[in-house]
Amino acid sequence: MTSSTHQPSPSLPRSQLLCCFLAVLTLPVSGGRCLSEQQHSWIFNTSTTAILVFGDSTVDPGNNNFIPTVFRSNFPPYGRDFLNHEPTGRFTNGRLATDYIASYAGIKELIPPYLDPNLEMKDLLTGVSFASAGSGFDPLTPAISNVIPVRKQLDYLKEYKKRVELGIGKDRAEAHMKKAAFVVSAGTNDFVLNYFLLPFRRQIYSVSSYQRFVIQLLMDFLQGLWEEGGRRIAVVGLPPIGCLPIVITLNLDKTTLPRGCVESYSAAARGFNQILRMELKSMQSKLAKDNVKFFYVDSYEPLADMIHNFHNYGFEEAGSGCCGSGYVEASFLCNPKTDTCPDASKYVFWDSIHPTQATYHNIFLAGRPIVDAMLKH
Repeated sequence: MTSSTHQPSPSLPRSQLLCCFLAVLTLPVSGGRCLSEQQHSWIFNTSTTAILVFGDSTVDPGNNNFIPTVFRSNFPPYGRDFLNHEPTGRFTNGRLATDYIASYAGIKELIPPYLDPNLEMKDLLTGVSFASAGSGFDPLTPAISNVIPVRKQLDYLKEYKKRVELGIGKDRAEAHMKKAAFVVSAGTNDFVLNYFLLPFRRQIYSVSSYQRFVIQLLMDFLQGLWEEGGRRIAVVGLPPIGCLPIVITLNLDKTTLPRGCVESYSAAARGFNQILRMELKSMQSKLAKDNVKFFYVDSYEPLADMIHNFHNYGFEEAGSGCCGSGYVEASFLCNPKTDTCPDASKYVFWDSIHPTQATYHNIFLAGRPIVDAMLKH
């Protein structure tokens, strides 16, 4: 990985950097209007009715704008390369991978946040994201940042289902849920923030036992999705978390420069992903009679390859983000007063944690065979 050239490396001590990172880290929703038979009939002529998304900042299009948390990105320079250069609450310079999935499926161009009070029934029927930046499967993780727990996102799904029933009727709503594609992407905050950076979970769990703990919570969540009608569910594995610029910065030993990925973090992600794949196969076998299909989406290998072989993808920088120094900035630390690189498409990371739009697009392309299988199931 190369070193960032648009800003010098931060000289803050690790304790202050940790404080900055931690600092980064149920509202009413109006009902949608009912649709007539003619207005909603086209939806049921497609294989996939909607994209329903759950998780953290990798798939949050702006739900955190509507809750009392500092972990937001609804201000410049976020959204710099989005439509009309608008900061929407997506933690990147443009689109997320789930936006590309929805567009590719021909369902809609962008996935909106469920908590947006201006959503209409047509918006609900084609898909929303319940995700919340900073969240995780471990209930302690979202409590740290005061964001929406993954379990609460399941409660929002139940609310969503009732709203759809009011709009199109119970029978059609049941069919709608079974034809929807569910995407789940979370877990990074559980390990990076909750386990490795804070001492609480490490006092109780080893890495392997914490992996099992989080996996069990994830599987319980998937059980909940199934109970609400989910029949095609994609689960995104953990990325190479040891290669996130913020992780490298917080673990940097000045005697071992240059900067490089932290293997212990990434090894934990690989182990987690291995268990996840096995558990998904087991759960699918148990629910086979209900025609349930689980899809494992590998984000580790595509992102690791982009980081280690960035020139092959047209990138020029993989060791720091485009915003500020690229080593510590995220959320309010990446703000209108922060310098940014001239061309984010040359960077793997937008800030010290989150990928650029270009990277998300590459991740989507890498996972397109899985997307095809999910949409056609």
